[in-house]
Amino acid sequence: MTRVAQNSAHTYFNKVIRAVHTAFRERLIVDNPAHRVKSPKQIDTHREFLQEEELHKMAATECRRPILKRAFLFSALTGLRWSDIHKLTWSEVRHSEANGYSIQFSQAKTKASEYLPIHEQAIALLGEPGEPTDRVFKGLKYSMEMNIVLSQWVLKAGIAKHITFHCARHTYATLLLTKGAEIYTVSKLLGHRELRTTQVYAQVIDGKKREAVDFLPKLEF
Repeated sequence: MTRVAQNSAHTYFNKVIRAVHTAFRERLIVDNPAHRVKSPKQIDTHREFLQEEELHKMAATECRRPILKRAFLFSALTGLRWSDIHKLTWSEVRHSEANGYSIQFSQAKTKASEYLPIHEQAIALLGEPGEPTDRVFKGLKYSMEMNIVLSQWVLKAGIAKHITFHCARHTYATLLLTKGAEIYTVSKLLGHRELRTTQVYAQVIDGKKREAVDFLPKLEF
């Protein structure tokens, strides 16, 4: 039997508990055992991300899979997960004079309908528009080779970090918070259901504040 990570156990457990609560409310069961059990605790995990100057390095460095480079940078500028970028179609990319560019899509992970305003620079990464049903990042596929190409691109940019595609989403969140965006707004932009999920990024920013303060000179009194 494969043992899952603690945070995965927390997620799976809560899904089962929600199902039990629903069954009890709909009177499919006469007792609710969910009230007598505790959920496995969720633990904080390290979330790697790129600093602003590192993201500039990535943008300036050639990648031998241009589609991967465009998709990764797009994720860093929108916070979209791989799954949502992979299935993104041109019909989901919207524009209005009043509100500018946005994406209206259904999250692959939660199935929730989302409205995401996006920066014009992110639009430049999309390329030439296609038919409404066409995938925007046509040719983007998840594979071991893509992971290797991403690692090679990171090294070529002179960045000594273990960067996965999902780190682009972490980069988006930490950049927004670093620039002073309010955490509730960032939470909504990421499509988080609970604010505490976003607070992990705030803890990262607090750590960076401590590092910055430690750079202050030591004075002799």
